[in-house]
Amino acid sequence: MYSLKILAFFFILLNGAYFHSQTSPFNISIEPYKIEGLGGIQSYAFGQHDGKWLIVGGRLDGLHRRQPFASFDLAGHNNLIFIVDPVNRQKWSAPLTTLPRSIQEQLQATNMEFYQQNNYLYLIGGYGYSETLGDHTTFANLSAIDVPAVMEAIINGRDFATYIRQIKDSLFQVTGGRLEKIEDYFHLVGGQKFMGRYNPMGPTHGPGFIQEYTNQIRKFKLIDNGTIITINHLPGFTDAQNLHRRDYNLVPQMMPDGKFGLTAFSGVFQLQSDLPYLNCVNIDANSYAVNNNFTQYYNHYHCANIPIFSASKNEMHTIFFGGIAQYYDSSGILVQDNNVPFVKTIARVTRTSDGSMAEYKLPVELPELLGAGSEFIPLEHLSRYENGVLKLDELPDGTSHIGYIFGGINSTAANIFWVNDGSQSVASSQLLKVNLIKNPNTAIDELNKPSNGSLKLMVYPNPSNGILNLQFQIIKNTDIHISLWTLDGLKIDEFKSMNVEIGQHYVEKEYPDLMKQKAFLLKFETSYEKDARVILIE
Repeated sequence: MYSLKILAFFFILLNGAYFHSQTSPFNISIEPYKIEGLGGIQSYAFGQHDGKWLIVGGRLDGLHRRQPFASFDLAGHNNLIFIVDPVNRQKWSAPLTTLPRSIQEQLQATNMEFYQQNNYLYLIGGYGYSETLGDHTTFANLSAIDVPAVMEAIINGRDFATYIRQIKDSLFQVTGGRLEKIEDYFHLVGGQKFMGRYNPMGPTHGPGFIQEYTNQIRKFKLIDNGTIITINHLPGFTDAQNLHRRDYNLVPQMMPDGKFGLTAFSGVFQLQSDLPYLNCVNIDANSYAVNNNFTQYYNHYHCANIPIFSASKNEMHTIFFGGIAQYYDSSGILVQDNNVPFVKTIARVTRTSDGSMAEYKLPVELPELLGAGSEFIPLEHLSRYENGVLKLDELPDGTSHIGYIFGGINSTAANIFWVNDGSQSVASSQLLKVNLIKNPNTAIDELNKPSNGSLKLMVYPNPSNGILNLQFQIIKNTDIHISLWTLDGLKIDEFKSMNVEIGQHYVEKEYPDLMKQKAFLLKFETSYEKDARVILIE
């Protein structure tokens, strides 16, 4: 990808107009932490007990290849359950081969939905190869693992099959969704049913496949006496426009009214285009609401995340670590890349007491293109709410170790999908120790002003082929001024329109001369708001 070299003129201009430094409520630091012999894994499920982690499912390779014969192949399946003791830097493992076939097949799947309740880790769905069916499938199962019992058995070399139970339910045939609880009720949000081999050319090419998004929030109550699992399904919600999401972040939240909730951040794919959602969906015990007043530009696919709440200020913070995103920051300028590359960005989304949300880029970033399919594993002794949200006010001033980031995809380049032969990325074995610094003396985060702005500017295609399409929203009648600049400060063109009316607008212009550039800057201004994008040329 072209390396942007922005002159000081543009750096100062854009930082002043489009980004704003604010003192952070805390700082985040990360440091490498090594355990010898710890293999790489991504898109897995985990449970915890007594300081140890139980790792189940996921993939042992990097980004899936696009060729059907190579994508999600058997060699990349995780056919072990393994245990990690991060404090003593130890690892144990056991094969799944002693388990009944149906349990064995599901537990080596990728992108299962999971949730730990007390000693039990509940696993739903997941995608992988089924020897029973002779094909790839999304599993229609819920499995329950007694975490302490399985750990004790594996560490001592004993059979653990009796500590894992499974039931079948077609409503659990989901992969790439997320599973969380609000009070007594589980919420299975988003995801898809994918049957057959992946093929980027579509379901009618090659061997073909079935892909059905759930478009739903599925609610149920789970009763488990340690022997029998009973599921009571409850009315949920269907929304083909706004719940058409998978591979996203569903994060427990403390809502401004003090109640437990969830927020579905970003995810893929929009109905109208193969691009991530930029809005979010707030979910409470009784309903859901789409928030179109907030735009998330960073961290669009599932990645390690941390929910943190300050009760004294009634502020909800969610930290996202890297992954894949349509936007990234380069020297203070927001770059839009519709190829949706791997990124290093660490960002914070903060919801204030009035419910408004904004996005901040942290001054620290991941050491490599990491994060997609990773998980944050918190320390068990931390003071947290019942839904797992960290209590910021109860942390001491200064530095606190709060947990680890483990696994995910480690990519050698930002955009690898169309050249991926399996060597451009790997499943990461990297452990990152995460620290939170409360009341730091100098902690400055960059407010991404478009995140809580009203323009909702979209520019496509990007990378551009000389044709420029702009989509934007006007909230009051205004003049607009659009200008194009080279990256060394020369104006290419400008366009003005007077008294543009309230509503959604589209502008299409053709600039064949832009093909002489490797990138250019677009500035968009109204009487009340500004935005800017770097556009790449291919």
